[in-house]
Amino acid sequence: MASHIGRRKFLATLGGAAAWPLAARAQQSAMPVIGYLNPGSPESDASRLTGLRRGLNETGYVEGRNLVIEYRWAGNQADRLPALATDLVKLRVAVIVSPGRVATLAAKAATTSIPIVTGFANDPVQFGLVATLNRPGGNLTGFNAFAGELGAKALALLHELMPSIATIGFLENPNNPVSELRTREVLAAGPAVGVKVQILKAGTDREIDAAFVSLVQARTEALLVGNDAFFNSRIEQLVVLAARHAIPTMYTFREFVVAGGLISYGSSLIETYRQVGLYTGRILKGEKPADLPVIQATKLELIINLKTAKALGLTIPDKLLALADEVIE
Repeated sequence: MASHIGRRKFLATLGGAAAWPLAARAQQSAMPVIGYLNPGSPESDASRLTGLRRGLNETGYVEGRNLVIEYRWAGNQADRLPALATDLVKLRVAVIVSPGRVATLAAKAATTSIPIVTGFANDPVQFGLVATLNRPGGNLTGFNAFAGELGAKALALLHELMPSIATIGFLENPNNPVSELRTREVLAAGPAVGVKVQILKAGTDREIDAAFVSLVQARTEALLVGNDAFFNSRIEQLVVLAARHAIPTMYTFREFVVAGGLISYGSSLIETYRQVGLYTGRILKGEKPADLPVIQATKLELIINLKTAKALGLTIPDKLLALADEVIE
């Protein structure tokens, strides 16, 4: 009896996985278990999870009814991801869903056999994650949202919104592995758009605050926020600071504009992870990731908040309003 109790305590503490008994029961009853490996936190991931569950539901899988999802959150500490990925492999999950390049690399290093489905922010071939877009090969596929490759277009849209601006700030997280690449791309796009680019770096809450102080001191007239898991978990902080300092700011995702940001341009997080959910469901039914082409985003959405524009004293040009997919009033 004592040894039985000891074994239960040991299982309950393995990897910090409180849901171990649930996963074990699910596997015993043939209910599939998938792992969700995320570099951020639950608070910042509502849209992704909405999309993921929607896609899974469309393939016949409903969390809690005929599917278990084991969640692993790194809390914006990338160095935790390898251990969390290993934990999911030990649980023998059927599929790992890993938003973003850093989480995907951790999952890929942890297993060459468990299928991995992800939302890519950059070209996955360029970073060696898949062999080709049409035939990924290996155990990994997903949806390419191009979220990390929109710097030039975003600068152009900001300039179109405010034709008289001379300087635009670009906020990037130096802890992001593709930070230098994105910074070079945005700097190169500046002269073509006709603006000077001020590079600002922030990887902590305090550094975000300091970046806005630097913007004000330099009299920089607008800001572009790079796509990054840390920034996506700090929507309220970024939107509040932009309003407080009256800095017109562009983001990648709609969620920032809904929270009061001025403008966003990029793929829909919900649609991206709906596609990830669809692929996950298809793999659970027997298809192989090696045979599922990486889906390329065909639609990028422009979202504008007119209430925020008014507060900033901006008049949105008719051309931009006509291009907008959604105008929040």
